[in-house]
Amino acid sequence: MNLLDRRSRLLVDHIGLLREAFRETRRVRPFDVLAIAVLPDHLHCVWRLPVGDADNANRWAQIKSHVSRRLPKDEARSRRRIVRRERGLWQRRYWEHLIRDEDDLRRHVDYVHLNPVKHGHAPRACDWPYSSFPRWVARGVYAWEWMGQ
Repeated sequence: MNLLDRRSRLLVDHIGLLREAFRETRRVRPFDVLAIAVLPDHLHCVWRLPVGDADNANRWAQIKSHVSRRLPKDEARSRRRIVRRERGLWQRRYWEHLIRDEDDLRRHVDYVHLNPVKHGHAPRACDWPYSSFPRWVARGVYAWEWMGQ
């Protein structure tokens, strides 16, 4: 999920608000967060939905809406967004992938946890504070120094 302004630090500057949005959305539309990494301008998330429920779109819409409604309306907006009465915070689209098997899950969880390193925000996955990496270390999946410099 990307912010429209990729130079923004909104997601980490308002991490409490983003966490609140996830909690509220999970209360109304349950899902389990398996892995997450929140970067300043985008986030990666692997989640598990209840059996028979494939509604990612409305969950993301609710999370984005929760955040958007609680921030000052001071971002630049295109004429089209103004006409549609849309905020100028989020990119409209996102990438979605259905996990096929345990191998695929592991690759995507690794990708999520390495993303802050890839973008230069931290030298190691364990150094980034806005990630589920410590939970995976506690479960014995990763060593704390995994994929260090």
